[in-house]
Amino acid sequence: LKKNLKKDFSGKKKVNVAILGDSATQFLAQALKGYGYEVEINFELFEADYNQIELQVFDSESKLYQTNPDFVILFCSIQKLKRKFYKSDKPTKLNFAENYLRWVEHITTTLLDKVQTKVIFLNFPELNDSIFGNFANKTELSFIYQVRMINYGLMNLSIRLKNLFICDVSSLQSYYGRKFMFDANMYMSADMAFSIDFLPLMAKNISDIILSITGIFKKCLILDLDNTTWGGVIGDDGIEGIQIGDLGTGKAFTELQLWAKQLKERGIILAVCSKNNEITAKEPFEKHPDMVLRLEDIAVFVANWDNKVDNIRYIQSILNIGFDSMVFLDDNPFERNIVRTHIPEITIPELPENPGDYLEYLQTLNLFETASFSLEDEVRTKHYQEEAKRVIEFKNYTNESDFLASLNMVSTIKPFDRFTIPRVSQLSQRSNQFNLRTIRYTEDEIEKISKSDDYITVSFTLEDKYGDNGLICIVILKKQNLDTLFIESWLMSCRVLKRGMENFTLNTIVRFARENNIKKIIGEYIPTSKNGMVKDHYVNLGFVNINGLWELEIEGYPEKDNFISPLFEKL
Repeated sequence: LKKNLKKDFSGKKKVNVAILGDSATQFLAQALKGYGYEVEINFELFEADYNQIELQVFDSESKLYQTNPDFVILFCSIQKLKRKFYKSDKPTKLNFAENYLRWVEHITTTLLDKVQTKVIFLNFPELNDSIFGNFANKTELSFIYQVRMINYGLMNLSIRLKNLFICDVSSLQSYYGRKFMFDANMYMSADMAFSIDFLPLMAKNISDIILSITGIFKKCLILDLDNTTWGGVIGDDGIEGIQIGDLGTGKAFTELQLWAKQLKERGIILAVCSKNNEITAKEPFEKHPDMVLRLEDIAVFVANWDNKVDNIRYIQSILNIGFDSMVFLDDNPFERNIVRTHIPEITIPELPENPGDYLEYLQTLNLFETASFSLEDEVRTKHYQEEAKRVIEFKNYTNESDFLASLNMVSTIKPFDRFTIPRVSQLSQRSNQFNLRTIRYTEDEIEKISKSDDYITVSFTLEDKYGDNGLICIVILKKQNLDTLFIESWLMSCRVLKRGMENFTLNTIVRFARENNIKKIIGEYIPTSKNGMVKDHYVNLGFVNINGLWELEIEGYPEKDNFISPLFEKL
């Protein structure tokens, strides 16, 4: 990672990050900067001087605020925490966790009040000082008891403070071990709380959080079947011969399926890509009593004898997400290399040879980091299954208008409210292709916007004869003056592209403008590596380019054709 610091970061996405710590942070900063090169991010770092957290946070003129960071990393070492604990008197020790959490909340809320940022707090690796032995679990006067209370409290605090995120150092230590993450000699000589070897893992986990918040994360898991989802070859061994269940090697595949099932319920799309006869491949999903995954869990099921590159491209065309949002699992190194060669953007883990090691290995990769979760995630697979049916039916039509008219589409239109705010925030983080300005919002930021008199917020659902797509489009309009609206954000789920939703949305905006004597609407397109599909969005809708912005005069605007029926709730 240090070698990466000498490489060219030009052209990579810039993210401003501030690091504040009570111990030495210079090597952590280098690791984070170097890891950024690996994930195409240029972390512009501000590293506060040693042990200056409070000085930087509580001084409005500090260098911290001058850098206007997108993210602030707060790192407090377990060693310093232990020192504070043992310097406390007995009453203070009993309330140590409570007082410490109050300090963390004060630090965090001060930061969030003074700058538009997100805070990443590194929680504490457990350190049992053996003062009480196992009895430490039974007394509030033990250090390990208070540490666990702090980590538990941090989780609850991050639920309340939507812009506070937790980097789970405790979980990393539980997997890699205390001896790996801590070097006593480095701590004594340089006050470094983490070993050199552990720093890349810290850099990756911090980066995972930042990437997920900025909209870069995995959305889909594609599964091979034979010797990946179950043991054996279904075409040769038959349904009775494949390995799955609670005995022997079959247990490894059952646990892998359970992991995939939980990912699906969290909102990750599951797909199948297998060289098999389709009927044979589906049989275990339908009939095997020990299968955890069932056909209803799979959004797109592809089993044939075509090459997997073409089949994955077909899956991508149905899902309409980027290849870099997909993970492909296959036990065969040859298949992995072929796909990796032709679709380099896709993530393809190098599965171990022993199936018993599959799950343990995959869990260490943290492939599916997320910054949000909403009720929409629980029904995502159903949405994509319905979309696959639409794609198949569309092939039966020679005229696109006839197809759209046949869908019987209805959209509910309303302002953001407490029920939709989580989904609105998530859509802003997930949408990359149809996203005119690519602004990411946390739930806290969306809530403030929804309550502000300076903004008009509009959300759109879309339902048709195949099912309800849920909330799929949002528009945030900022009042520039009495007769002008600026489109701060206009974004839409990739699931509903090519349905005429952009025409329907603009008709809705114009209708609101006319009702409120608005004369002009101004839009802006900020290009990214992923939103090229909307570069002509405004010109296609009749906007005129004036000094780099797109303007639409309300007077004389002709209603645009679409096949969507509106259902209004008061804006």
